Parts: sequence; C-alpha cells; structure tokens
Amino acid sequence: MISTLRRGLLVLLSALPLMANAVAAPSAHELVQDTTNRLLADLATNKEKYKQDPKDFYAALDSIVGPVVDAEGISKSIMTVKYSRKATPAQMKTFEENFKKGLFQFYGNALLEYNNQGIVVDPAKDESGDRTSVAMTLKGSNGSIYPVSYTLEKINGEWKLRNVIINGINIGKLFRDQFADAMQRNGNDLDKTINGWAGEVAKAKEASQKQTTETQAQ
Repeated sequence: MISTLRRGLLVLLSALPLMANAVAAPSAHELVQDTTNRLLADLATNKEKYKQDPKDFYAALDSIVGPVVDAEGISKSIMTVKYSRKATPAQMKTFEENFKKGLFQFYGNALLEYNNQGIVVDPAKDESGDRTSVAMTLKGSNGSIYPVSYTLEKINGEWKLRNVIINGINIGKLFRDQFADAMQRNGNDLDKTINGWAGEVAKAKEASQKQTTETQAQ
C-alpha cells in the first residue's frame, strides 16, 4: 500500500512541470502574435459587414483586443497623477471604458481599409523582467513600411499592453497631451473631459495623421 502511494506521488510530481506548462500564460511575443492573427482572421471574414456597421467592428475589437489591454494602467497614465488622484473610482471606470472605445475608433477605420498587405511580428526579445516590447512591421497599401512597437507589462503573471508606438508616434504620449490640453480648455472639469473623450480622440487622430504625412514628406 505504501509502495503504491509512493509510486503515485512520484508520478504526480513528475507530471507537475507538464501541468504548469499547459496552463502557463503566453509570452508577450505569443500574446501579440496570437491577438494579431485572431484580429486579422476576424477582419477577413467580416470586413464587409463591419464597413456597413462599424459598431460591430468596435465590439469585435473589444472582444479580441480588450482583454490584453491594461486599460486601468493606461488610463491613469493618460490622466497623469495630477488628475487621476482627484478622480473617483466611478470616474476612473468611465474613463477606462471611454478610453477603450476611443482607442478602437482610433484604429478602426484604418484597419477596415487594410487588405492584408503584410504584417510581420519580429522575433521575441528578453522577457525575463516585468516589462518588454514586441516589434511589428506593417506594410501599407502604397508599399510604405510602418514600424510598430508594443510595450507590455507583466501584471499578476500575465502580459498586458501598456503603450503603442506607430511609425514614431507615441500613442500614450499623444493621448496624455490631449487629455492635459482638454482639461485646460474645460476649466479642469474632469467629468466634461471624460465624457467628451471621443471628440478628443478625433483631434488626436488628426494630429497623428498630420505628423505621419509630414514624416513621409521628409
């Protein structure tokens, strides 16, 4: 009986590493690659439907991309300590949701025009710490090459997206500057800035497009 228990215990112990690997969270590189593959597959299947009703596309983005985004961390970063420490939990939650909607709208229209010209996720980098980056190269319809860099942080053992730099444009900084500007224009009215974030994202998008055009012209 004791011998049987010992053998059973040895089998269990030997299987633990395999079990751990089976449930291990994906690496940052795997997370970006898998999310990109799922997004492009969904887009290829439903693009025409999404063009008719972009709201369905935003919902799909929320379902596919939303879970890998650290909305809480990014929202606090955009607000900065100056404003986030003044916000109530309800205001922070509202801004998190508005931020995600704005982010999806920021990229949505461009993705709907994407015809799979080519996306390559670069080889994995060192992920031994709690912060890393994953690079991607995107080919535009005109043949232009756009470098993309995702910054990810490990939160509770899982990698989450914290920032994106597209063709040299730091989206986190762009949104952070836009939020600070909006607060000044709104007389430091936090609710007004939070509830009007969609309009601020539109302005940020115009600024990024202008910067991209100027960069390409150089």
